[in-house]
Amino acid sequence: MKNKVLLLIMLIANIASTYCQNSENNECSGGWEKYVHNPVLGGDLGTIFDISVLKTDKSVYKMYCSWRPKKSIALSESTDGLNWSLPAVCLSFNDSSSWEKDLNRPVVIQKDGVYHMWYTGQAEGHSHIGYAVSNDGRNWTRKNADPVLSPDAPWEKVAVMCPHVIWDEQKKLFRMWYSGGEQYEPDAIGYATSKDGITWEKYKGNPVFSNDPKNEWEQAKVTACQVIKRSGDYLMFYIGFKNIDYAQIGMARSKNGITDWERFKGNPIIQPGPGWDSSAVYKPFVIQDNNQWLLFYNGRRDNHEQIGIAIHKGGKIGF
Repeated sequence: MKNKVLLLIMLIANIASTYCQNSENNECSGGWEKYVHNPVLGGDLGTIFDISVLKTDKSVYKMYCSWRPKKSIALSESTDGLNWSLPAVCLSFNDSSSWEKDLNRPVVIQKDGVYHMWYTGQAEGHSHIGYAVSNDGRNWTRKNADPVLSPDAPWEKVAVMCPHVIWDEQKKLFRMWYSGGEQYEPDAIGYATSKDGITWEKYKGNPVFSNDPKNEWEQAKVTACQVIKRSGDYLMFYIGFKNIDYAQIGMARSKNGITDWERFKGNPIIQPGPGWDSSAVYKPFVIQDNNQWLLFYNGRRDNHEQIGIAIHKGGKIGF
């Protein structure tokens, strides 16, 4: 009888432990669940981070990411969004440049059969944003020898980086949300528009999204957003920093994508776990795929960053 009681206690403890590990209050909230086979890219490849994912008309997923050992932008492909090919460099750093000796943090969109990439170039303690185009998504040509966006406002300090761009068909404008501030991790999110992808006009009310000191999880800074245009508003996924090293992922929304941002009450939606992403989770990029949402993110354990996925079942995201 005593052995049966001990066995029952152990069984209950095991169930409780499993529940705690999988509870959405622990690592995820708002209906998100981490993919069981995370990480999906990294390992022996070294640090791979800051993702932009595009699903083409041929149902091929293209993942553009920063490959730190190569100091370049790399491309991986997938047919299901979960299993990815080994990365291949598609845009290399320029060692003779004064501003792009290290490339990272890209965003890629497809418009009128052409791929457009805005990316971060770093050198000498500063970050700038560059622009390149491609006909096949693999071979890229820089459109400008100089950056298309540089830090020149006081709040931007020494860095503008982490561009996210959408094409607004109604306004006939490229619309960019970008991060500005410190070089190691920027401080807040700004906004700019362009007719040609090269010449940008910064919003006079920048930054348009800053940290909320009342929220402990994002009390230090907010950065690296993705903005999705919906029928009635704009949905933002962003990084919130509790301190310079501890990052989590949240959501916000705005009627015009610029002002009056409302934060999701369940933030943060993705938190570090006990394994490969135990130190921080960064740089969300979300796509709606059939009847689910895939959220790609960086997970860091100590100094090693890899790429993982969180999944939200159903077409409605609840916010």
